[in-house]
Amino acid sequence: NAEYGKQWYQRRVRVCVLAESTDEKNIPKLVEALCKEHNINLIKIDDAKKLGEWTGLCKIDKEGLARKVVRCSCAVIHDFGKESQALDMINDHFKRTVTGDA
Repeated sequence: NAEYGKQWYQRRVRVCVLAESTDEKNIPKLVEALCKEHNINLIKIDDAKKLGEWTGLCKIDKEGLARKVVRCSCAVIHDFGKESQALDMINDHFKRTVTGDA
């Protein structure tokens, strides 16, 4: 998508989420290389449909369940918003991963 391409180019990406179940086999290699080159934290998940749901590429029915979920290979976060306990947990995870304490 052109929008996250722009975020990469402007070096605004803070975290990248990559679905390993993508149909295009070159995407994971490219994304991993970009993350490594630009020192961007990478989270890998197993299912592209799950990532599609997380990013809102679906319809939510009246029971609150996701329907018609579109697969998503990669998503980026460029702004975490306000400080929160969830953000602290994510930052702690990446600190442990970098230092090898995970």
